[in-house]
This record gives sequence, structure tokens and C-alpha cells, in this order.
Amino acid sequence: MSPRRLVGLDVARCLALLGMVATHVVATTGPDGGLSFAHWLAGGRASALFTVLAGVSLALMTGRRVPVRGRERGARSAGLAVRALIVASFGLLLGELDSGLAVILTYYGLLFLLGLVFVGLRAPTLLALAVVWAVLAPVASQVVRPLLPERGFASPAVGQLADPVQLLSELTFTGYYPVVPWLAYLLLGLGIGRLDLGRRSVQLGLVGFGLGVAVAATVGSRLLLERPGVAQRLSEELGPRGAGAAGLRRQIEGGMFGNTPSGGSWDWLLVVAPHSTTPFDLAQTMGSALVVVGSCLLVVAALPPFAERVVAIVFGAGTMTLTLYSLHVLLRTDLLWPPDEGAYAQHALVLLAIGAVLVALERRGPLERLVGAASARASALVRRP
Repeated sequence: MSPRRLVGLDVARCLALLGMVATHVVATTGPDGGLSFAHWLAGGRASALFTVLAGVSLALMTGRRVPVRGRERGARSAGLAVRALIVASFGLLLGELDSGLAVILTYYGLLFLLGLVFVGLRAPTLLALAVVWAVLAPVASQVVRPLLPERGFASPAVGQLADPVQLLSELTFTGYYPVVPWLAYLLLGLGIGRLDLGRRSVQLGLVGFGLGVAVAATVGSRLLLERPGVAQRLSEELGPRGAGAAGLRRQIEGGMFGNTPSGGSWDWLLVVAPHSTTPFDLAQTMGSALVVVGSCLLVVAALPPFAERVVAIVFGAGTMTLTLYSLHVLLRTDLLWPPDEGAYAQHALVLLAIGAVLVALERRGPLERLVGAASARASALVRRP
């Protein structure tokens, strides 16, 4: 008998998808010139949640609380490797489109491949490793990035396969979702996926610990940036666009395109900003991801069966994020829907409606069916005596 599906995780995946759509569709600034509410809430956090949940899925597919061993681990790893390669390929194809988006799927596929190295570990080891990785990987990135080719700002695409060194450099360190430091998110997800997520005490622990980490990272970053001379040094490195405390704050709030300035001051590692990939940014977004996952599990667990079924349908988009994220990228091109910063409600309704209909009919997303079939075939080949 297969384990009962945790609908709360599907709700969290749906929220991550909607958050990423918001950061793509809603204007970064509001009418007053300040950061819009959508970007304040979801900027950097939605993609982090998306990646943490990828780690949770990896744990659930490799034994849940007790990792699978031996031939079965090899079989499942083979299937997951095929899944990762297909997802990465979809990302390269979507990168060829003129969507104006930083498509995450190629990074996501590579993260899945790297995650296979760690699927044999238990929760305590994984959670400790996630903490260490969140501290040390940004430091390593600060050292390594000046030695690498200058990054581009386009999404990884099929055409970039002609320059594999440049592509690998962007995927691992210099791109929008750099895989080496972002592995901290996947390790965190793997760790919490090895916990008993059906227990109320675990769910409460995720919320409480996550909230504490997020607040501590935010407050700690602000206090350190207020030390004499720190803000001035960072403002000078940004030039005219970062002039003064207000200019620096605007630049930090608006995000850093995956990394802090390459070869810049080590004080950049103190910043909390969307897609800055500093230790403080990783800690804050990891904490917020724990809060969302724990809260979704708590709320759904408190519902009676009928209400849980309704929630499963309403948030059904969370069961087919590959299909619907890919559709969202297509909707940001002139092929299907001319880009419009005021169309968030329409985009969200389209994705939610498709997800709800397919879940109500007990169908999977078309890309999920395709990837699932290929993955199952690869696993079966390894299991065969």
C-alpha cells in the first residue's frame, strides 16, 4: 500500500508556483515608486520554496524517513537521473523563447542530479549539512566567480550547448539560480522530507524554527550593514544607481540577479536581498520556506476529509508544477499571450483552473506523465535481474 499523499505539500508547491508567477508578471515597483507588495512577499522566497520542495520530493521518492538501499536505491536514482535530464532539457528549450524570464528548470534539473549523491543520508546529517552549505558555499562563490567567464543574463538555452564551459559556469556559480550555493535549499528539503511530516509536533517545529531563522537572518543582516562604513562601501561599488542609503536600499530590495557583484567587497555577504545568494539571504529564504511548508501541512491536517479533498482540487496546480510552470513561460511570450504586467490574476486563474480540473478528474499533468513514464522505465531496467 503506497503512503498517503500529503496534500499540504501540494498546497505549498502551488503557492511557490503562484509566487514565481507574481514575480514575473507584477511590476517590481508600486505607484509610489517603492517595492510592490508582490515582490516584497515573493521575491527570492518563491523560487527558494520551489527548490526546498524539490528536496522534499526527492526524499519522498527515495524512501521517506528511511532511505532506500542497495539495488533499489540504484533503481530509483536511475529514474530520478532521467527525470532530472528531461527537466533540464525542457529548461533549455524554454530558454530559446523570448519570454524575458530567468527560467529555473535547467538549474533545477542539475540540482536534482547533485541531490542524488545525498539521498542515502538521514535527516540529522542532511539538516546539519544544509546549514554548513548555506554558510560556506556563498564564501566559495565569492572566491571562485572572479575566475570564471563573465556571465550572461539570458536563460540557459539550447544554443549555449555550443559553449559548455560558459553554460556550466552559469549553472553552477554565476547564473540566476547558481546550483552550488542553491544546493543548500535542496539539502534542507531532503532533510525535512526524511522527517515524519504527518506529525503535528514536526509541523509546528518547522513553523517555529523557520520563523526564528528568518527573523534572525533579517535582523542580523541589518545590524551588520549599519556598522560604520559598510553601507558607504557598498554604495560606492554600485555607482550612481546605489548612491546614498536610499539608493543602496532600492538596489538591495529589487534583487541581485543571482549573486552579489563579482569581485566586490566581502561586505556583500552580509546582505539580505532577493537572489543575492549570501549566507543571510539563504538563511532567510530557507526559514520562510520552512514556515510555508509547516503551515500548509498544519492547516490541511486539521481539515475533515471532504474539506481536504476540496483543497486538493483548488490547489491541484501544485501536483503539476512542471507542466504549469512551462505553460506560464509560454504565456509570457507573444506565442500565446502578449506580456502584460497587469495580468497576474488572469495568469493565476488559468493555472489554478487547469490544475483543479485535472485533479478533479484524477489526471496528472501531461509533462508529469511523460517524465514519470521515462523515469519508471529507467528504474525498471535497473531492477531487472
